[in-house]
Amino acid sequence: MRGGRGTARIDKAVVSGVFSLDGQDFDVDNNVWLVGDDDEVLVIDAPHDAAPILDAIGGRRVTAIVLTHGHNDHITAAVALREATGAPIWINPADLMLWRSVHPEALPDAPVGHGTRFSVAGTCLFSMHTPGHSPGSTSLYARDLATVFTGDTLFCGGPGATGRSYSDRPTILNSIRSCLLTLPEDTVVKTGHGDDTTIAAEVCRVR
Repeated sequence: MRGGRGTARIDKAVVSGVFSLDGQDFDVDNNVWLVGDDDEVLVIDAPHDAAPILDAIGGRRVTAIVLTHGHNDHITAAVALREATGAPIWINPADLMLWRSVHPEALPDAPVGHGTRFSVAGTCLFSMHTPGHSPGSTSLYARDLATVFTGDTLFCGGPGATGRSYSDRPTILNSIRSCLLTLPEDTVVKTGHGDDTTIAAEVCRVR
């Protein structure tokens, strides 16, 4: 449903494609989250193919393309999306080695740190560095919307996968416990794949 100017809402697009790992390809569905109103929108992650993301944007001005981490199934369409919208790409510099493996001839535009602030449609989002799934994994917290976007750090059912290059289970558990689980328990968790959950539902699975 469309809202008016200044009434922020969250839209979702599911984009299907291939995730490559250790020379093997796997079919995967990725969630793309769009935070904004009828006029402007911030896009979280850019997987596989820019076309369905542009359909979800629907002609709105894109203020930023924020990548939760650098795995190929979250960034493949980022450069094409930037070319189509003119929006800057933000990523944590700790994941630049992953970015370069997908986009060796292009660079992102700006670094995401811990506490980077984004503003769209009257709503603020703050970045939270939550490493473990990858060194630069980043979550985005929208207090006004009682929502956190966790990429592949926290899912419905617990922590994200850590059996990959540059990932580490003790690190991801520390990120979840020291950062994400400190949010209000009614905070909705919108993930990089699959269904939503809440902080309250995940507390017992991680502690």
